[in-house]
Amino acid sequence: MNILYEDNHIIAVNKTCNEIVQGDKTGDTPLSDMVKEYIKNKYHKPGEVFLGVPHRIDRPTSGVVLFARTSKALTRLNTMFSSHEKIKKTYLAIVEGRPEPAQARLEDYLLKNEVQNKSYVTTYDGKGRTAKGKQAIMSYKTLVEGDHYTLLEINLETGRHHQIRCQLAHAGYPIKGDLKYGAKRSNPDGGICLHAWKIGFEHPVSHERVYITAPTPDDRLWNALMQKVTDTDSILHQED
Repeated sequence: MNILYEDNHIIAVNKTCNEIVQGDKTGDTPLSDMVKEYIKNKYHKPGEVFLGVPHRIDRPTSGVVLFARTSKALTRLNTMFSSHEKIKKTYLAIVEGRPEPAQARLEDYLLKNEVQNKSYVTTYDGKGRTAKGKQAIMSYKTLVEGDHYTLLEINLETGRHHQIRCQLAHAGYPIKGDLKYGAKRSNPDGGICLHAWKIGFEHPVSHERVYITAPTPDDRLWNALMQKVTDTDSILHQED
């Protein structure tokens, strides 16, 4: 387990694509239980350890997950995540093909199919949040173009079920490994190339600004594309 940040009120972990945030029907040990055990052992806490889960990311997605260690922190983080205020999440995605334009804002209406656990882009009837779908807005920009894949930076304005996966696939650029949304083939580790990269937020107790970055998976393609991002940044800084 890779701890990215911790204090008396919050703790952040870099989740792998094989871990689930909370328990589900698979019966696999969730990340929340692992973090509880870590806190219990590190701080020699007797009895049950409190741990709140203010948000989740999909199982096949990797990246930063934030937990609350106190009820006060949980209440305030819940408000931030639901209102999308005082908090910003940035994702990275490796997609098939080369998105055109290289940078864009996508606005769709998504409808979730509970049976399939999948979202679909649908039409909007002009009456707001109806059965025809909920508004989903995100923006992306190209960071690196490879021979077959493109690395994108993604920022969400809304938080819908499978939003990034669904909107990118609908635009014609499915995330690498995401068979559910049209990828050509699966990844060897069973995950998808979507990574919750950075999170910036107001600390729920101290009110200071906190920034957390989760290193991308140690994978040949991820490493190669991220190296190009690093090289580009170095060149830009030299030119400055």
